[in-house]
Amino acid sequence: MRLHDTLTKTNTIIETGHPVKLYTCGLTVYSQPHIGNWVAYLYWDLLTRTLLGAGYTVNRVQNITDVGHLTDDGDAGEDKMQNRALKEGKTAWNIAEKYIEIAEHEAFDMLGLLRPTHMPRATDYIPQQIAFVQELEDKGYTYTIDDGVYFDTSTLSDYGKLARLDISGLEVGARVENTGKKNPTDFALWKFSPKDQKRDMEWDSPWGVGFPGWHLECSVMAREILGDTIDIHAGGIDHIPIHHTNEIAQTEAVTGQPFAHIWLHANHIKVNGTKMSKSLGNIYTLDDIIEHGYSLQAFKLLIFSKHYSTEGNFTWDILDAANNRLKRWRNIAALRHQVHDTLDDDDDKDSDHDINSLILSVKHAANESLQNDLNSPEAFARLEGAFDTIEKSSLARIQHSAFTELFTWIDDAFGLSLVETTPDIPDEAKKIILERGHAKQAKDWASADQLRDQLEENFHITLLDRAQSTVWHYL
Repeated sequence: MRLHDTLTKTNTIIETGHPVKLYTCGLTVYSQPHIGNWVAYLYWDLLTRTLLGAGYTVNRVQNITDVGHLTDDGDAGEDKMQNRALKEGKTAWNIAEKYIEIAEHEAFDMLGLLRPTHMPRATDYIPQQIAFVQELEDKGYTYTIDDGVYFDTSTLSDYGKLARLDISGLEVGARVENTGKKNPTDFALWKFSPKDQKRDMEWDSPWGVGFPGWHLECSVMAREILGDTIDIHAGGIDHIPIHHTNEIAQTEAVTGQPFAHIWLHANHIKVNGTKMSKSLGNIYTLDDIIEHGYSLQAFKLLIFSKHYSTEGNFTWDILDAANNRLKRWRNIAALRHQVHDTLDDDDDKDSDHDINSLILSVKHAANESLQNDLNSPEAFARLEGAFDTIEKSSLARIQHSAFTELFTWIDDAFGLSLVETTPDIPDEAKKIILERGHAKQAKDWASADQLRDQLEENFHITLLDRAQSTVWHYL
């Protein structure tokens, strides 16, 4: 399996004799996630599923940021957790619990994502974070100013290598005199609590009462759970210039080892071609999608129709197209019931027949696409091509076992629940379909039409007359 490493700009083969050590940056739990927040998690779920499908075992850590994330990626501004607590009249601890519960419900119950092996909270690793800063201090990488302990980026010759930052260019135009920082790229490891305010979340430390900087938690939890060097570190592209750059700096300063063999970054999704913004009113949640009458499986298809590294776009028209694709895939999946019920046993069918060879080969072809840097658009194109042929083929030739195996693989690979959401129809409906067939043979068109209407009204299925057979579809 190959993935494109952001650091080296090359496709890197995953070679490991141990479970793949995967770290994915988690949500900051101060508000309900919107659809843009979920994009990266859908791709990292696809990554995990593809690794498992390729025969790897996966030890995945996804952190929960319940402290230490300020209003931007720098060190200025109000803490998002504390700010939300003030707005809702609760404590920061209450806010964390509320939005952790919401996020987990949306991730695992609504989207059906695989649960990571570990989901540690930043607040559960405060002693380890303090010890990490002490290691950096002992090695000469830190300095202390009025508002906290900072990492001195000038101590590293390769700081900014992930983002290919022009440090000299930054320094020319930067102003640091108002911050007290030595260099514009220096970042907080430990922030001091305001002297005139008691925070909900603050802890004693060798430097004073305060709380950890945002970047610290990921380095610490990854190291504590997965070790000094991990296989894959994944996150959004917005993490490249600051968050992941600073993670690399502090981790490699402590360990002297590469932090991760592969850095993976998912691109953003816009809404109507515009960045999501409260002022524009274009921020949507998963609940909004459901309230508009769409399945979240359609939202998954929308996301996976583009490569994780390319920018996406969300419109209701695009979601409608994804929903139509979902309907088509479900109706094709439903053909397995019609193959099984009306035709010969699999043993009497030719496994080398063109259609069965196609069904077997497309699964492997789509899997190859996913193993080549998670190329989900190419995988979709290969599946769609096979579906075009299946729709034109005689059901009498199709092996039920091969057909079912294909859709089981699709569900395992993409988490689409196609098998679960395409139940067989009742025997009563099948009896009506046979009666309609007899009516058509007798050229009793009125009765045939009446039976067709009965199927639509009572069983929510419609019939499609082919040259060699009649198949039913879900309405």
